Amino acid sequence: MAAKLKRKAAAAAAKDTSTRLTLQDAVGVLKAVSVPSPRASTVSLLVKTKLGTGIAVPRGRYKLPREATNAAEDIVCVFAEGRQADEAKRAGAHIVGGIELIEGIVSNRIRATTFLCTTSLIKAITPRLGRVLGPKGLMPSERRGTVTDDVGGYIRKLVGTTEWKADKQGVIRLPIAKTDWTAEDVVKNFEHVMTSVKRATGNLSVKEGGKASVGSHSAPITKVMLSATQGPGIRISNF
Repeated sequence: MAAKLKRKAAAAAAKDTSTRLTLQDAVGVLKAVSVPSPRASTVSLLVKTKLGTGIAVPRGRYKLPREATNAAEDIVCVFAEGRQADEAKRAGAHIVGGIELIEGIVSNRIRATTFLCTTSLIKAITPRLGRVLGPKGLMPSERRGTVTDDVGGYIRKLVGTTEWKADKQGVIRLPIAKTDWTAEDVVKNFEHVMTSVKRATGNLSVKEGGKASVGSHSAPITKVMLSATQGPGIRISNF
């Protein structure tokens, strides 16, 4: 009887979308609401960011302490020549070449989820590929670290990681846990993903006189929510 009343109270709390809960309380509510289900539900994270003029759509990579889903394999294409091309191949790149790859990418015969380029080739590929890969957020960029002469090192960092990307409205949606996990595991994954999101959006706190400093080119985070499959979203107060 007590367990039933607890689930009823948790369900009521989850439906009250005007209330913000702490991360620990929100996880407790989602776990309690999901108890009657024979299969564990997926816990999803939603982060809403405010994209100002000239702010690129946020994207980044993360590696969860405990995997929530089977991550899709990255297809890595590297623009490199000579020794750097050999390093890329040894590191596991799927496609390696020079400017001869451009036509295949433009015609969509060559597809990849990640594009890297050495500093010596970036000027040669930018005029044509900037218009093709740029709108997709795939164009190699020094800012994102995908224009690099250490292509082997970058590829090795990709192993076991998953890419996330906001939509055009600045909303990020990611599965981060299961409802039958311990609260500690859910919290760890939440904090890990949020660190990646904050870093990519310029929202990592910097202590300056006791206040958090946010960069001028940041995308402020306006809302963070957790939800379980087919369940309501719960706004998180501490993120």
